[in-house]
Amino acid sequence: MSDTPGPLSDRWAPAPGSLTDVAGIEVGHAAIEGRPSGCTVVLCPDTPHGTVCGVAVRGGAPGTRETDLLRPENTVNRVHAVLLTGGSAFGLDAAGGVMRWLEEQGRGLAVGPARVPIVPAAVLFDLWIGDARLRPGPDTGYAACVTASTAPPAQGNHGAGLGATVGKLFGIGRACRGGIGSASLRVGAVTVGALVAVNAIGDVLDEDGGVLAGARSVDGLRFAGTQALLLQGVPSVLPMQRLADGSATTIGVVATDARLDKAGATRLAGLAHHGLSRCVSPVTPNDGDTLFALATGAAADEIDASVLGAMAAEAVARAIRNAVRAAEALAASPLPWLPAARDLGARR
Repeated sequence: MSDTPGPLSDRWAPAPGSLTDVAGIEVGHAAIEGRPSGCTVVLCPDTPHGTVCGVAVRGGAPGTRETDLLRPENTVNRVHAVLLTGGSAFGLDAAGGVMRWLEEQGRGLAVGPARVPIVPAAVLFDLWIGDARLRPGPDTGYAACVTASTAPPAQGNHGAGLGATVGKLFGIGRACRGGIGSASLRVGAVTVGALVAVNAIGDVLDEDGGVLAGARSVDGLRFAGTQALLLQGVPSVLPMQRLADGSATTIGVVATDARLDKAGATRLAGLAHHGLSRCVSPVTPNDGDTLFALATGAAADEIDASVLGAMAAEAVARAIRNAVRAAEALAASPLPWLPAARDLGARR
C-alpha cells in the first residue's frame, strides 16, 4: 500500500487505500428503491477487547445518534458499528436494522440477560432529489450489514453517498454531485483509514487548491469558485431559497489499529477535521459535519499522537477528494442537470 496519491498532473487519479486496510474493519453499502439514497455501515472487529470510539461534531446543524455515549467521561467505551446514512434525521431509523443484524450475530454489550449493540450514527441531507418520502430505514441498515466485507468499499455514488451533492451555496440548481470516498496510509506499523460521505455546501478543492467539484457558473458549464465569489461580496442564494440548517453535511469514519482510550479517540476525531478544512471551502454554519474515530488496538507499536492526527487529517482529505473523483452525473434527477466533477473538469 503506497502512502502517496497519484500524480497531481492527473487530477482524476484516486488516492490509494481504504478504511478496510485497518485489519478487521468491514464496510457495507445499501440503497433504497425509488430515489438515490442509502446508507453505509462500518462493522467493528468482533474481538474480546472491542473497538474504542470517539466523535467530533463540529458542524452547526448535525444529525446524530449515540454521540453523548461516546463522551470520554461516560461509561460505555466500546462500539460495534458506525452508521453513515442519507435521509436526513429520518435516516437514523436505519441504525435499528444494524442493531438487529448485530443482535442476530450475538454481538453487543452484555446488559443483564440481553446483548445491546452500540451503533453511533450520523446523517446527511439528500431529500432534494426525488421523492423525499423515501428514506433509508431499518431494512436498509440491515442490508448494508449483510453486504459488509473487508474488501475495499465502492466509492462515488454508493450507500450514504448516493444522494450527496456539493457546491450548493448558490442554490441546488447550480450544485455538483458528491459521493462517498475512502483512503488510507501507513506510518511504521500503524494504519489509519478514512471513509467520508461528502455532501458539503462548499466546493471540494484538489491538492493544488483548484476547484475539483462545486458550485457551477450561471450557465452551468464551469465551476464558479464559491470562496472567491463570497470574498468579492457576491451574495449566496436569494432569501426565499436559503438553504435550511442541516441541508448539507460531511460525515465520516476514521479508523486506526493504534491503541487509544476514549479520550484519545475523541482527540483523533477532532484532529481528523483538519482534513475537511483542507479541501472543503467554505465550511458553513449550515453544514452538520461529524467525524467518528475508531481504534481497534491491534497494532504492535505505539505512535506519537501528533503523527496519528496528521495521518487522520490526510486520510480524510484524500477520501473526500476520492468521493467526488469517483462520482457520476445523475441522469435521472428532476433538476435540469446535476453533473459530476469529471463532467466539468476540462472547463474549470
